[in-house]
Amino acid sequence: MIKQILGKIPRKPSKSSQGDSYGDGGVNNGYSSVNSSNGPNTSNVSKLSSASSKPLNSDSGIFRSSNGTLAGGNKSNQAKKSGAIATQVGPLLISGVYEPLPSFRDVPSSEKQNLFVKKLNMCCVVFDFSDPSSNLREKDIKRQTLLELVDYISSVNSKFNEVVMQEITKMLVVNLFRTFPSLSHENKVLEMYDLEEEELTMEPAWPHLQIVYEFLLRFVASSETDAKLAKRYIDHSFVLRLLDLFDSEDQRERDYLKTILHRIYGKFMVHRPFIRKAINNIFYRFIFETEKHNGIAELLEILGSIINGFALPLKEEHKLFLVRALIPLHKPKCASMYHQQLLYCITQFVEKDVKLADTVIRGLLNQQNFSAAWSLYSAKLVAASTAFIFRY
Repeated sequence: MIKQILGKIPRKPSKSSQGDSYGDGGVNNGYSSVNSSNGPNTSNVSKLSSASSKPLNSDSGIFRSSNGTLAGGNKSNQAKKSGAIATQVGPLLISGVYEPLPSFRDVPSSEKQNLFVKKLNMCCVVFDFSDPSSNLREKDIKRQTLLELVDYISSVNSKFNEVVMQEITKMLVVNLFRTFPSLSHENKVLEMYDLEEEELTMEPAWPHLQIVYEFLLRFVASSETDAKLAKRYIDHSFVLRLLDLFDSEDQRERDYLKTILHRIYGKFMVHRPFIRKAINNIFYRFIFETEKHNGIAELLEILGSIINGFALPLKEEHKLFLVRALIPLHKPKCASMYHQQLLYCITQFVEKDVKLADTVIRGLLNQQNFSAAWSLYSAKLVAASTAFIFRY
């Protein structure tokens, strides 16, 4: 009996040691078409964040077993059988109850970074939203914890060290990166045509995903995130997996991804050629293999801003991108889904180098739907050519 009573007394958390000038298309500070009204609405997160300032249960620790002992974040302890909570890598069996950690306001400044890491680890548990009635209390605890993380990362006034960046990346990878079900070839083109008539697809886990995306956006944008250090974690592999998420059917998710990738392109200059090449590969696969991708319009919006920042004279690789990727995007039967964004990208090229108008026209002549494509471009190309003549 005495052991049971003592076991319920919250334990004090242990202290831990604190451990484009190159013509690559510098992003436009005005965000051009990227930072539009279609971007993610962060006001909702801010409202939720302010609501999260209400103190949670101040029991320390992440998981507490039935006898009151602290299970902490040790995976070996979590693997003991109890209730199953789905994660990115399979079911995580937790011994005990998912408990909230103390608020950042309730700990001294010297402990805040340690608490930040603990909250990141706590949010590495991913719940199954396919059953709306399961783990309601635990889902709300995680949501409130994520909101606290967003508030913390927005107000921190010291550089994130390597240990913290590693924990941040781990939380992001576990929560964001997942695979989408593939469609059969027969349904690919048909579904693209029916997309406007279908009801919008909503990601069930969006109550958590939205806040994780907001966290990533603020992490990338933060002045406390050192790009030279962060590029070890926001690396090529991370960027590729982020690009894979553009195939999400949830428009809200694609809007966040659009803004985040644009920020990454602006902050990590070393990644710029790789990002352009990776987007190029997505276009190739879409044009010549699948003819099905949900995020072509959003990727083109990002490219529109990138092209706007290309230095003059245009590099040969940029002209090849126009010829090999952008012009062939008229080929798919579903091109009407993204023609406005494609039009903007191509006219950006022509406005920078009017001689490319001839390249565009010749490329359009090789397209099966030439008449439809030409009706879109004729006025724009004439306007760009006229502007060039009067300029010089």
